Amino acid sequence: MTGPTTGDEPGSVVPAAGEESGSSGPAADDPGSSGPAAGGSGPSVPAGGHSGPSAPSNGARRRGRPPRTASAGTRDRILDAAREEFSARGYEKTSVRGIAKSAGVDSALVHHYFGTKEQVFEAAVEGAFAPVLAARNTVLDAPLDEVGERMTRMIIGLWENPATRAPLLAIVRSAVNNETAAGVFRRLVASQLLRRIAGQIGRPDAELRAELAAAQLVGVAMIRYVIKVEPLASADSEQIIRRLAPVVQGHLTGD
Repeated sequence: MTGPTTGDEPGSVVPAAGEESGSSGPAADDPGSSGPAAGGSGPSVPAGGHSGPSAPSNGARRRGRPPRTASAGTRDRILDAAREEFSARGYEKTSVRGIAKSAGVDSALVHHYFGTKEQVFEAAVEGAFAPVLAARNTVLDAPLDEVGERMTRMIIGLWENPATRAPLLAIVRSAVNNETAAGVFRRLVASQLLRRIAGQIGRPDAELRAELAAAQLVGVAMIRYVIKVEPLASADSEQIIRRLAPVVQGHLTGD
């Protein structure tokens, strides 16, 4: 004899422990839940003759994975919400539940797409650094004596653009205040950018040189765009590039 459904039927997704489940059907011991007729030996059959795990009655929303056509948009919405939450609250005070609420989805769906909060942050970092990674070939393909200027122009350009500045701010603020977030940031920057630049330098201390060049750029970005110290915060970006690029080049190839 079959009893009331418990969420284990095919297509149903049971949320992680402690997370919200979005919508829910009647509980197993709910007097109003449908079950077999008293004394019957088989499953109850709703009006219309349909049986089995078909669409739920009473207008209840069936839980499970979203349609494939909606997946990309949902994932992007979650990432946008995550960047806003990390920017406003920092890594430690941001929660998966808060990200889900901001994105207008169930927290179980955030876990479905990304896993843990650290994995959500890593995906947000990768998304924010996508323009850097897309433009890195412009730097890497340059003659070695031009890498400093191209690297400086690329990084300052990303901070100057409001569309790319906001997610960068979220990442930097979180990385400064939390070691887990800092580790994610270091891992991505080191593997995707600095080691490739170091590979062009061809010296025993190439990695140190690349990291010093990056530190120069990150330091200027922190003072100009995060802390906003004057007069650097209001200086013309081309003036900054002209003064900064030779210093970055010196770290990369200088004696």
